[in-house]
Amino acid sequence: METALPTWFQAHQALYPFEPKSITLKAGHRLSYVDVQPDGEEKIVPTVMVHGNPTWSFYYRNLLSAVQKAGGRALAPDHIGCGLSDKPNDQNYHYTLGQRVADLEEWFEQVGLVGQKVNLVVHDWGGMIGMSYASRHPEQINRLVILNTAAFHIPDDKRLPFTLWLGRNTSFGQFLIQGLNAFSGLATRWACMKPLSKAVANAYTAPYHSWSTRIATHRFVKDIPLKSSDEAFAVVQETQDKLKLFEHRPMLLGWGLKDFVFDESFLKVWQKRFPQAESHIYPESGHYILEDESTDLIPKIIRFLMN
Repeated sequence: METALPTWFQAHQALYPFEPKSITLKAGHRLSYVDVQPDGEEKIVPTVMVHGNPTWSFYYRNLLSAVQKAGGRALAPDHIGCGLSDKPNDQNYHYTLGQRVADLEEWFEQVGLVGQKVNLVVHDWGGMIGMSYASRHPEQINRLVILNTAAFHIPDDKRLPFTLWLGRNTSFGQFLIQGLNAFSGLATRWACMKPLSKAVANAYTAPYHSWSTRIATHRFVKDIPLKSSDEAFAVVQETQDKLKLFEHRPMLLGWGLKDFVFDESFLKVWQKRFPQAESHIYPESGHYILEDESTDLIPKIIRFLMN
């Protein structure tokens, strides 16, 4: 069904020229998504794009349009608490990785993708969520596009950045994220090496305009698993153990080396596990690689998806 658009969204529709739809999850929460159909004959299997934190499906706007123009159906959900989806409180939603994967499975069912081959594009937390889904349904995965993300535990040579440690472990960090929108706001500067326009930066932060609407941006950080007793740890372990299922699956790695979290340490893990992957590495680009390198990387992704 069509999504009732909130007032904050009106100022950003020119940059996000899609008609959002939504499903209602079994728990009663409304999950928004974009589903664009090819203009003519379908030449690419459906492509699902899974975003991370603190973005929303807006991150994929240019790639959504490019896939559509190339002859593919393109879909991008907003996780609960993000973008145009509902933003329930902790009493009404379990903000952890396991629930995110369950939501994605339910979304696949409701939009009619179960049993179909799909291309999967993942970024940031979308890597853990999307690849967790893929590891449970490997027969569905046609091609993989991996953008500055992980689907495994933090590499041994990598430490959690202090800013994430602060947000994960302290009430002051929570105040910065939920009270001042520091995570979403600073990401529009720190995650890009090429400055975003004011309009684009505002669109990224617009869904997170109050303490209550910033709940997911904080809970994603709080859910980072560092030890076996952390709730998300087992899901990460399961996904990491099953990555071998994709050793012979076509994969493209698009990477900005100036990412302050998913840096070269993470890239090397992907490259070691998947030496056959097509790699496009950008030494001077950052975490929001589809912003920094949209002109160069998106055509490469389209060519990869069409092979």
